Amino acid sequence: MEPCRAAAVDDQLASTSEIQSQLSSVVYDLSQQMQVAMENMLKMINEIDQSSTEVTEDLEKSKDSALERKKTLEEQKEDFQRAAYAILNMLNNQESG
Repeated sequence: MEPCRAAAVDDQLASTSEIQSQLSSVVYDLSQQMQVAMENMLKMINEIDQSSTEVTEDLEKSKDSALERKKTLEEQKEDFQRAAYAILNMLNNQESG
């Protein structure tokens, strides 16, 4: 092989090797960035899951509290109705008698 041609082949091989090295470096950097991004997303998913669980628990507590309050109000309503009927009966009996 001619010396000039051999030098050109050597230069081309060196250039190819350098390009491969740069590409490997870029791929490695991207994979590192993806790893960090995925770890951050996993943290966020776990935080969202925890928050969702807390919100669900709070909703259940609120629902239970609302049902208990409704029951109490219904009982009070019945008591007031009984008292009102008793007063009406007393008034009717006074008018009759």
